Amino acid sequence: MTKLQFPFNPCIRFTLCLCAIGVLAMFSSTSARSGELKAGAAKVDIAAEGGPINDPPYVKALVLDDGSTKAVIITVDAVAVAEIGSIKNDYIPKVREQLKKDLGIEGVNVLLNASHCHARLCPDVAERTVKAVKMAMENMESVLIGSGSGSENRVMENRRIKLKDGTTADVRHAYALPPDEEIAAIGPVDPEIGLLRLDRKDGTTLAVVYNFAMHPIQGVPSGANTADVTGFASTVIEDNLSEGTIALFLQGCGGDINPVEYKAVSSPRDAEPLGNLLGLSALRALRKIKTNEETTLKAINERLQLPRRNNEAYIKSMEAEQEKLLKSLSGTSLNWQTFMPLVTKYNAKENYPSYYSHRYLHDELIGRDNMKKMDEANRNNMKRYLNNIYTMEKLTRVAANLRLLKKHQAEYDADAKHIVDVEVMGLRIGDFRLVSFPGEVTVPIGLNIKKASPHEKTFVAAYSNGYIYYAPTDEQLKNVGGAQEDSDTQVAPGWQKMFEDKAQEILKKL
Repeated sequence: MTKLQFPFNPCIRFTLCLCAIGVLAMFSSTSARSGELKAGAAKVDIAAEGGPINDPPYVKALVLDDGSTKAVIITVDAVAVAEIGSIKNDYIPKVREQLKKDLGIEGVNVLLNASHCHARLCPDVAERTVKAVKMAMENMESVLIGSGSGSENRVMENRRIKLKDGTTADVRHAYALPPDEEIAAIGPVDPEIGLLRLDRKDGTTLAVVYNFAMHPIQGVPSGANTADVTGFASTVIEDNLSEGTIALFLQGCGGDINPVEYKAVSSPRDAEPLGNLLGLSALRALRKIKTNEETTLKAINERLQLPRRNNEAYIKSMEAEQEKLLKSLSGTSLNWQTFMPLVTKYNAKENYPSYYSHRYLHDELIGRDNMKKMDEANRNNMKRYLNNIYTMEKLTRVAANLRLLKKHQAEYDADAKHIVDVEVMGLRIGDFRLVSFPGEVTVPIGLNIKKASPHEKTFVAAYSNGYIYYAPTDEQLKNVGGAQEDSDTQVAPGWQKMFEDKAQEILKKL
């Protein structure tokens, strides 16, 4: 057996030693030793070129390594990480494949979450995402971690409006709201801000992960490109903690949650005040979190097959409703030009709307009721005209949601298995536990999962690792066609229990 000989030449020997030391140093700088947790964070601007930018959208990456497992949290200021918006369906596999090839990170350990803001993005988001992860890997260091939660209830409202007839409408810019007198109640919100803080060993903060449920779709007065409410909140957090802190926002179960006063018309739409409130509430709670040397890191990734909904019967029902509404429109002698002055006049004075009171009193004195007869005719015409307006508004809601039902019926018809295959991921970082879903999950489901979890600090990241449109509760699905959440969906009744059961199964493993 031939013995391997170390080169005798001192120069060669010295060079090889230096190379070996370099390799070891490089390995130790990116990989954690057993018994410690290392982390690195970075962000990259992903704003589209060619238009005004108010505040740029980012892709942010947090890499975690406990010596045996590497996991990555990627947050993107985008409407979704697949299917709709700027990011295409090849984004997730492309990013995961590149991370596996270049960094040895398993794709199943990579969580990609969209904030759901409507920022305009550059075409090379995938490449910039990989760049962010690589930058984070280059800055890995030992960390202390801590988790907790804050609260913020001033910035959002449930957008599903329960009507007195038992149906539900929703608050969208796509159509008008029902009349106030038809509204009975609204749905719940989830004010909890889930928090994970990662500190360097010197006590400065490396990164923050925060989870909250709402649509960040307020925009800014100029209409320029923006990362919206959560972009402003992240800036508040980053600017008020240690230099270089990266704040990563994980969208929660915000499928039925709008920014507060979403349809206001008396002041410019501005995400910054709402973002500042959210950021300050997160900061208040972050300052109370005590970090420790907990090193537990665990990732679980499983597939779940959900039933796809057949909309055929619902489409026929809504088309019949559409025809019924059209036939209910009635003629009236008024048009917009004559209707509006009458509205002003008759709302200003109930008893004497058409002239001063003495004219009415004079008619009464001489036994005439001409003014009162005219007022009665005007009021009847106004009522008929207003009913037509309400009917037309309802027609716009029916038409918008009918289009969504037909779109998803085409998907049902094209899928022989009638299955929606989704990825559900579980992530544990110390006592911070997270479960994901690729749809716009509504608040009641997030509240259910957190309440049933065996762990105190449990949070849900919807809009993650794919996109399957809205994911409403089974109860909300009974309202098919009345609101976007129950129309713009692929899943059938029964999906909710399947997901909630899978979430608890994964949480128990964490």
